[in-house]
Amino acid sequence: MKIIIENHIPFIKSLLEPMAEVSYLAADEITAEAVRDADILLVRTRTKCDENLLAGSKCKFIGTATIGTDHIDLDYCTKHGITVRNAPGCNAPAVAQYVISSIGNWMKRHGLTGCTALMVGVVGVGHVGSIVARWAKEIGFKVMLNDPPRQKAEGNEGFSSLTEIAKQADIITFHTPLTKDGEYRTWHMCDTNFMTSLQHCGLLINCARGGITDTDALLSALKADASLDTAIDCWENEPRINSNLLERSFIATPHIAGYSAEGKMRATAMMIEEINRNFGWNITPPKVLTPLKGANDVTLRRVMDSYNPLDDTSMLKASPDSFEQQRNGYSLRHEVEN
Repeated sequence: MKIIIENHIPFIKSLLEPMAEVSYLAADEITAEAVRDADILLVRTRTKCDENLLAGSKCKFIGTATIGTDHIDLDYCTKHGITVRNAPGCNAPAVAQYVISSIGNWMKRHGLTGCTALMVGVVGVGHVGSIVARWAKEIGFKVMLNDPPRQKAEGNEGFSSLTEIAKQADIITFHTPLTKDGEYRTWHMCDTNFMTSLQHCGLLINCARGGITDTDALLSALKADASLDTAIDCWENEPRINSNLLERSFIATPHIAGYSAEGKMRATAMMIEEINRNFGWNITPPKVLTPLKGANDVTLRRVMDSYNPLDDTSMLKASPDSFEQQRNGYSLRHEVEN
């Protein structure tokens, strides 16, 4: 059996070697020729797994050490008997850490000392959004939740429309998957109509997927409202990011919001567990001590002390052309401790 692993997946070397021939390749080395004889493929978001890559290959299992699967053609894989597994929620506490610290730094920038008067709108209340909402409430913020799929399944109570959030929220943070069609389309949900409907928003955060935000619409909104700040970790067309948006953003980072040591370890552990289930193996996965649902009883100071996104912002603004190198070579931080 042959396994190909994207070489920037941490905490995995030597785990699978007892069971198979393993090759560690850079993302641009994972080509159709390279995977032709591979039975298992383990990737991150930079590897597009579609017919161009997979046609004629032996591949029967793709694991992505990420939350999202929009880089994988799921229909193609289903039709060709390829099992696909992701790592849902693996880095949720790290992304929540990024969001809350970004909010704290924005408050510090504007001399805001109290949380109770500020409304945080959380768009997408899954693994990440749930932690963001819980921590925000624990810290003292008012919180609005928007999640149409959950609202449909659970009822209207506790949920608000995107229009209501645009009207009432001081801070809006996005945590949805990227979907381009269907009932719950999220591609460019942050468009001109949304931007022009903002009434109180002082900080807009995107650390979900770049395509959620229409870059041109966002730039127009920033030009029209000098008081609006942005915290952008996920960009359209990355790593070729918009230089004007980079310059104008308060916080700007190279898609590393979820890059904690614990999150990466969870992702690898999830991949190993799925491989064990699919192939009947008994490989011991890495053990993560911090909770998947995030720390309890956080304070704004504790979160801000654990990570400062302004440090990463300085690096990206100084060298935007090294976006990919900064991402791949990122020094993994630690999550907020319990």
